[in-house]
Amino acid sequence: MGEFEEFAEALFGQLSVEIDEEREIMQLAIKAKEDIAGKVQFSELEEIAKEIFPIFKEKAEDFLGVKVPSDLQLKFPELEDLKRLKGEKVFADSESKEFVIKLFNAVAKEDLKNIAELMKENTAKYLVYSTYAIQYISKITTTYGDYLNSVIYLNKFILSRYPQIILHKQGEPYESRFENVNSGYLGAVKMTVLEELIHSAQGNLHQINKNAAMEVNRINEELAEIILSLDTETVNKLSEYCQLQAVPDDFPFAKKANLFFFLNPDHFLIEQIGPDVMTFTHVEIDPKIGESIPQLLDIYKRWLVPIQQHHAAFTAMEGMAGFAIENILKEDQDFQNYLTTFMGTDFSSYQVRKSMGKDFTKAIYEKLGKNTFKKMIEIPPSTRELKDPQLYLKKLS
Repeated sequence: MGEFEEFAEALFGQLSVEIDEEREIMQLAIKAKEDIAGKVQFSELEEIAKEIFPIFKEKAEDFLGVKVPSDLQLKFPELEDLKRLKGEKVFADSESKEFVIKLFNAVAKEDLKNIAELMKENTAKYLVYSTYAIQYISKITTTYGDYLNSVIYLNKFILSRYPQIILHKQGEPYESRFENVNSGYLGAVKMTVLEELIHSAQGNLHQINKNAAMEVNRINEELAEIILSLDTETVNKLSEYCQLQAVPDDFPFAKKANLFFFLNPDHFLIEQIGPDVMTFTHVEIDPKIGESIPQLLDIYKRWLVPIQQHHAAFTAMEGMAGFAIENILKEDQDFQNYLTTFMGTDFSSYQVRKSMGKDFTKAIYEKLGKNTFKKMIEIPPSTRELKDPQLYLKKLS
C-alpha cells in the first residue's frame, strides 16, 4: 500500500466512531420501526416541516424585524447527500471548490481509491480541506439543519429516525409514551426550521463570514504549498526542533503533513497565544522556525485579520439565532418536550448555557430592542466588541 492510500485509510480511521454511529442509528431505526408498527405512527418529516414553515417564517420576521427571503425552499437530504452538502458549506475559491466537492463526494461514498487519487492530484488542497471533511462529517448526527443558497436543509437521516429510536428505548406501552415523544419530535423540527429561517435572514453577516473563511483557506493553502516544497533536510531539522512524532524516511509526505498540521495557524498560533488570538494584533514566531520558513511570519500576520472576521461573524450569527430561538420558543410546549425527551435537559438549563454570541445579543437587545438584529447584520461586531458589548454600542452611537 502506497503512502497516499495509507493516508486515505487514516482519514476513515479518524471518522470511524462517527461511521459506526451512523450504522448503529440505521439498525436501531429499523428495529424500532418494526416493533412500534401498528401501535403508533409518527408523521412524515416533510409533512410537519411544510406545515410549520409559513408560521415560523412569520414568527422569525416579527421577532427580528428583518425580512426572510421570499424564495426559500425546503429539502430533506438523507445521509450520503448530507455529506455532499457539507462540501458545499466549505467556503473555498473557484479554483479549490471543485476539489472540495470531489473530496466530499469520495468521503460520502467511502471511496478510498478516489481519495488517494485526489491527494496525488493536489496534496496542498488535500491537507487543507481533509480537515473540514473530518470536522463537518463528524457532526452530522448532532446537526439537524443547514442553510445555503436559499435552501433550508433538514437532516432527514436523524430527524426521521430519532423519534422512533427514543420511543423504542423507552419501551412498552408505546401508546401511552407516544404523545410526549411525538411532541418532542415536533419541537425538534420547529427549532430547526426556525434556526435556519434566522440564518437565511443574515445576508450581510453571512457574506462577511463566507469571504473571511475563503481568505483563511487561501492562506492555509499557501502555507501547505510552502511546506510541501521544503527539502528533506529542512523538514527533518524542523520536525526534530518542533518535537514532532518521528516518521520513517520512506514516508516523506507524512513528514510534511505533520509539519503542516503543527505550523497551521489554527493550531500553532492558538497553542502559542491561546484563545485571545481572536483579539490579538501582534504575532511573533520562534526565530529558529522563521529561519527555515522565512515566509511564515507574514502568513501568520495576514491570517489574523480574516480569522478574526470569520470568528466574529460566525459568533454573531449563532448568537443571534440562539437568542431568538430562546425567546420565540420559550412558551412552546413541543420545544420544552424536545429538551426533555431528546436532550435530557429542561428550559432553565437550556437558558443558562453560556455562549459569547448569545450573551452579546442579549446585552445589545436590552439597549436597542428589535433594532438589534438589523444593526448586527448591517454593522457586524468585531471580536473585541463581542467580549465588550459597550464598545459596539459606542461604535453605533
